[in-house]
Amino acid sequence: MSTEIEKIKLKNVKNVVVVASGKGGVGKSTVAVNLAISLARNGLKVALVDGDIYGPSVPRMFGIEDARPEVKSDNGKEIFFPVERFGVKIMSIGFFISRNQSLIWRGPMASNAITQIIENTQWGDIDMMIIDYPPGTGDIQLTTVQKLELTGALIVTTPQEIALNDARKAASMFTNPDLGVPLLGVIENMSWFTPAKHPDEKYFIFGKDGGKTLANELHTKLLGQIPLVQEVGETAEKGLSIFSQTDQTVIKAFDSISEGLLKLAFQTTNN
Repeated sequence: MSTEIEKIKLKNVKNVVVVASGKGGVGKSTVAVNLAISLARNGLKVALVDGDIYGPSVPRMFGIEDARPEVKSDNGKEIFFPVERFGVKIMSIGFFISRNQSLIWRGPMASNAITQIIENTQWGDIDMMIIDYPPGTGDIQLTTVQKLELTGALIVTTPQEIALNDARKAASMFTNPDLGVPLLGVIENMSWFTPAKHPDEKYFIFGKDGGKTLANELHTKLLGQIPLVQEVGETAEKGLSIFSQTDQTVIKAFDSISEGLLKLAFQTTNN
């Protein structure tokens, strides 16, 4: 006998998009963070949920590791107020634990934590909520897919075949007939390297067109290719966005991806 799962009600959130990858190290969080910032820079009301309960990195990437959200009690229920940075409303388990603390939780505890973070936060009016998933297809992913009305999913990969294989597995969860989450597109990160002194040169050090191949396999769009630029990693370490660095190719890539995402989200919402 099947049990119907109670949905999380987010009345004032128009779109919820998850950013997923099959493996770590492909720059998924970097993509999620800067995509959220790009959307906010274009006038949208944006929220970002750090879905990585065991290894939250979003506070560090925004330079707000020491921030502590305001918490109020309402009829015995804790209500969280998100931290805002670069025009994005942010919530992460990382705000509630010390930097060196590890969470030794079984699946149900992690699932409960992500549910509380999303449901108990006073988001206000939001045009686009981005959820930055941990790598893989575990409890966090399954909980949010089952409990939220998702606009769709973005798959982040590098051109490497090993990353593509894991990205295929991540995508298969969303395309599972029992879940049926629309794939909005593939984002290829670290597509090529261009030396600062030789801006016309491209070195495909992780392979070429892997993201395009994956998008074709999944019958979805390649939303963008993001070059490998040293400044991007450096700005993330300093808690700055990619919009504070000088390489315009990365900035143009993110703005193009956010524009494409908005078109797809609008189409999906109105179908």
